Amino acid sequence: MLESCQNAQERWGGVHKLIDRWLQERNELIKAYDVLGAEPEALSETRKQLQEFCGTLVDYVSAGHFEIYEQLTGEAKAFNDQRGLELADTLYPRIDVITEKLLAFNDLCDEGKCVAEKFKELGGLLHERFELEDCLIEVLHTAHKDKLAVQA
Repeated sequence: MLESCQNAQERWGGVHKLIDRWLQERNELIKAYDVLGAEPEALSETRKQLQEFCGTLVDYVSAGHFEIYEQLTGEAKAFNDQRGLELADTLYPRIDVITEKLLAFNDLCDEGKCVAEKFKELGGLLHERFELEDCLIEVLHTAHKDKLAVQA
């Protein structure tokens, strides 16, 4: 999972500071997941680390929904990119479903009910979400980066 994050930073790093910051947050989230995932059966013993992970998770998800996605669709609208807007309409519902599951995991942890099985499931959800987000960045932002550079 970390390798795919590094590939995303190589492709889009420097394109936009907001996306760069978000990809860095993703990298931190992955590292925290890997640390906790080394011994998922010991999650109940690593309460502080788990809380920190959940904080990073919620921050990452929030930035996506309240900053990044709005910016990406705003760019697509500004450049009348119908293909990009159609892709967003296709991918956002799945991202929303994943978001609900990620936040439900956070709620479980807040209640002290985090279990290894749910933590492992979380890894697959994060991986899928990252792939969907990379697709959005590729289509909705990279397609416009030359136009954005001209406007700057």
